[in-house]
Amino acid sequence: MRRFLVPLIWPVVCGVLLAMVLLDHMPQIIDSGEHLASPARQEQVVSPPSMPVSTPPVQRTPPVTREATPLQRGPGTASYADAVQRAAPAVVNVYSSRLVERDQHPLMSDPFFEQFFGNSQSGRRRMLSSLGSGVIVSDEGYILTNNHVISGADEVQVALRDGRETLATVIGTDPETDLAVLKIDLEKLPVIDLADATNTRVGDIALAIGNPFGVGQTVTMGIISATGRNHLGLNAYEDFIQTDAAINPGNSGGALVNAEGALVGINTAIFSRTGGSQGIGFAIPTNLAHGILNDLVTRGRVVRGWLGIEAREVSSSLAASLDINAPRGVVVSDVVEGGPAAQAGIRVGDLILSMAGKPLLDAQTAMVDIAEIEPGKQLPVELYRSGKRFKVNVSVGERPSRPVTPVQPDS
Repeated sequence: MRRFLVPLIWPVVCGVLLAMVLLDHMPQIIDSGEHLASPARQEQVVSPPSMPVSTPPVQRTPPVTREATPLQRGPGTASYADAVQRAAPAVVNVYSSRLVERDQHPLMSDPFFEQFFGNSQSGRRRMLSSLGSGVIVSDEGYILTNNHVISGADEVQVALRDGRETLATVIGTDPETDLAVLKIDLEKLPVIDLADATNTRVGDIALAIGNPFGVGQTVTMGIISATGRNHLGLNAYEDFIQTDAAINPGNSGGALVNAEGALVGINTAIFSRTGGSQGIGFAIPTNLAHGILNDLVTRGRVVRGWLGIEAREVSSSLAASLDINAPRGVVVSDVVEGGPAAQAGIRVGDLILSMAGKPLLDAQTAMVDIAEIEPGKQLPVELYRSGKRFKVNVSVGERPSRPVTPVQPDS
């Protein structure tokens, strides 16, 4: 038996060793056998194995991808560049300068000190400069700006956006509305379009163009915050447009334009506790400014209606105590001697109920309404005096350029 088994030992050992080598280097043989034995596993082979791929980073996008549709230009949509392009070339920088006397120590006028330091007049003078803005409103070179920008100036210089500079002539000023008209002699001037300010609505887009702090022409955007602002104590005649477009020192006299680039107002003042913009700026409406321009150019002065009175508001409680069938009115506090009101018989203490059939709301509004009346016209005025109502006709006069001292009431 042993003799028969010995020859078989070596083939068996070789077979075992060969199997171990094959299992160690080729394990997929076993897997293939399992795949063939198991239909479920064979089904998995049909699906390709998952391979590592480079996954792009996740992009977080809003639910509606507005960027997919290019924005269209136009008022109220994407850009106001077209409006600025139309208006900005007509907005200029205004530089005014004047010589002032420098304060001098009293000892410098003493003859003893004069022999050491001299008495040079040039050393006692210095040049003051201020800056503002203006708007070219005529191809003849007329420019609207603020009176306080050029007030007292010995020289006014205008710089255009295209780089040209020239000296300007002061055509006229109107301190009561803080407006002034300049004129320059240059060719091919850019002229701004004028809008009807009466069509301006609260909520309309407003662009302020000017030269704030002398940094150069700047555009700021906001809306029309209010119209018809008065009782601010800025000017004698107030009918301001209020805007939250940023207006700073240097913007005075600049343009307030609408979304189409047309002029709606001349930037004039800001309400500020710090000197900078706080979102409350005021502009003189184009209609008022254009009327001032025409008067200064054609007449050399501003012509306004005038009655020669000063008045103040009467509260509704006072009207009720006087048994006046009117919610409000104004009481005459002063009358100018020889003025239109005095000639018509109006006295201090009279209560004015209406003018031309229009009830009076306040004295400021009444003064503005009277100023718009052409001198020489008859104005029917309804009065209340000593418990009686009566009417008089007042021949409207022209408001003097200088204040007139009113007649003081009898004590």
